[in-house]
Amino acid sequence: MGYTLDIEVTPSLASEEELLFFTLFSLKTGLTYDALGFVSGMDAANAKRNQQLGLAVLQHTLAAAQRLPRREFKDAAEFAAYLQNETTIIIDGLEQSRQRPSDDAVQRDFYSGKKSATASKL
Repeated sequence: MGYTLDIEVTPSLASEEELLFFTLFSLKTGLTYDALGFVSGMDAANAKRNQQLGLAVLQHTLAAAQRLPRREFKDAAEFAAYLQNETTIIIDGLEQSRQRPSDDAVQRDFYSGKKSATASKL
């Protein structure tokens, strides 16, 4: 049983604003390229190409405006100096599972509070 769809799709982003919206939407939703292309009226390959283009333009623009967050520091002191004027810091972290240590004292250090879970300390 084969089905064909008679749908004409015009894959195009007509402006920089559409490219920016598409790029931010793709990052926020986390859709696969197939799904992203479907909701955006393009195929998966074009969705991927448009996202890559949008990310490159966004990175270049933020770098030119000196608004890219710094991601690498040589040590903790340099990181602390970078953040010295900040009053609030938001960290998006994820607890990682790890093998349960056999030593009771070490187990307490890594206890996550979740039932049947031992988490890594970062």
